[in-house]
Amino acid sequence: MAIDDKTRTELEAAAFRRLVEHLRGRTDVQNIDLMNLAGFCRNCLSNWLKEEADAKGAAMTRDESREAVYGMPYETWKATHQGPATPEQLAAMKKSHSGH
Repeated sequence: MAIDDKTRTELEAAAFRRLVEHLRGRTDVQNIDLMNLAGFCRNCLSNWLKEEADAKGAAMTRDESREAVYGMPYETWKATHQGPATPEQLAAMKKSHSGH
């Protein structure tokens, strides 16, 4: 790929924003389903955002990073969109992500 670092960073940031917007629109997809299928979820994205902010010395709390991904306070998202995990979801999580 013959693009400069600034452009690459801008493209990656735009792709991240599109992923976050996509996940915000797919409230029917539970985090446990994302973990079971892809090995990451909305919480992972928010944790990665916080870790990068910490590495750059940028002030960001865990709640702020979650709100950046969820588009609302995490507790509000959970109360509005998150249902209880089924036994099948929990079994799949235990089988595929025992160390996560």
